[in-house]
Amino acid sequence: MVKVMNYSKLFITGCDKNTEWMLPFFIPRFTKHNSAPLMVFDFGMSPEVAQAVDAVPLKSQDSGWFKKPLAMVKASKVADYVCWLDTDCEIRENIEDVFDYLEPNKLALAKDLPWTTRHKETWHNTGVVAFRSRPVILDEWAAAVTFTKERGDQEILHMMLQDPMRRLIHITDLPRSYNTLRLDLQDLTAPKNIKVMHWTGQKGKEQIRSMMR
Repeated sequence: MVKVMNYSKLFITGCDKNTEWMLPFFIPRFTKHNSAPLMVFDFGMSPEVAQAVDAVPLKSQDSGWFKKPLAMVKASKVADYVCWLDTDCEIRENIEDVFDYLEPNKLALAKDLPWTTRHKETWHNTGVVAFRSRPVILDEWAAAVTFTKERGDQEILHMMLQDPMRRLIHITDLPRSYNTLRLDLQDLTAPKNIKVMHWTGQKGKEQIRSMMR
């Protein structure tokens, strides 16, 4: 995708051997609508796939999606503005204006309305994460995943931000059109203008496979 250098705006993703099969779904849809550079991080990909997409190796003892925050930290060293995208995200439009929503020293995420409704507390989804420079909470999140093995990176960030004031300080809301969840379709809560459709869970992966066939 891109070689490591200095960028103004940079989109990133990452995967391992278990999730690299989604790259032929993810990359063409991203490049169809966006001209900004895309960097793929190697979370433990097969060598041939990593080479094909010029993946950037990420040295870490963590496995799978626990490497996401570390990849964001690494990207912050080479770009002024960064946006992480999960590989199960279907990019439907140009999303380079996502950077217009950033605030200094904050992570920008869309509210996870299905989980917020089910758990009766505010959740944000980490499938799309945008930021400028290097927010303090990003380093704290990257450190936390090393010591706390909860269900996933989203659960760890949520645990760190359960204090409403702390969430207000460190998080700014993205419009949910930039991260519309599969359960939003099920719950009939999806926004009208879906820019990024996030096919979460096993059912979402089945949908991706059907679109790839």
